[in-house]
Amino acid sequence: MSQIVHQLLAVPPPVAYALIGALVFGEAALFVGFVLPGETAVLLGGVLASTGRLTLGLLLALVVVAAVLGDSVGFEVGHRLGPRLLAVRPLRRHRRQLEAAQGYLRARGGRAVVLGRWTAFLRAVMPALAGASRMHYRTFLAYNVAGAVAWGWRSPCSASSPGRPTSRWPPGSARPVR
Repeated sequence: MSQIVHQLLAVPPPVAYALIGALVFGEAALFVGFVLPGETAVLLGGVLASTGRLTLGLLLALVVVAAVLGDSVGFEVGHRLGPRLLAVRPLRRHRRQLEAAQGYLRARGGRAVVLGRWTAFLRAVMPALAGASRMHYRTFLAYNVAGAVAWGWRSPCSASSPGRPTSRWPPGSARPVR
């Protein structure tokens, strides 16, 4: 296991940025969140930032932009495919979860988009569900950006912060509970 960690920490920074961005984008746009959650890549990016191999500010911007763009593509897929999307084979196994998420989306609207950002399964499907539910794109985008900024800031900072002096943290970042 430590050999894998050492190999991951040795990834060249441009490759790390590209992989993190692609996984965050693909999580909702291409539904790869079922296999490789983007959050895992983001947390690894935070660890790389804590070692100085990545720049935290650039990582934060990349994560937020990739999340917003990936969710926008996922929204469009849901908007175009509608209910047919829920009938695809990989999603049939999660019928109950999808129905619960749709109910929550109908009841809570944009707040469901923000809260969906914090759970891997919902992060992968919520944009498409919002599109399929015919939510207005501007409404979706506003809540999507809010959720992406909060998640895109919190996840890398939580992974990069252990043992790091708080004076070196970006302003407004989350502090660990001690």
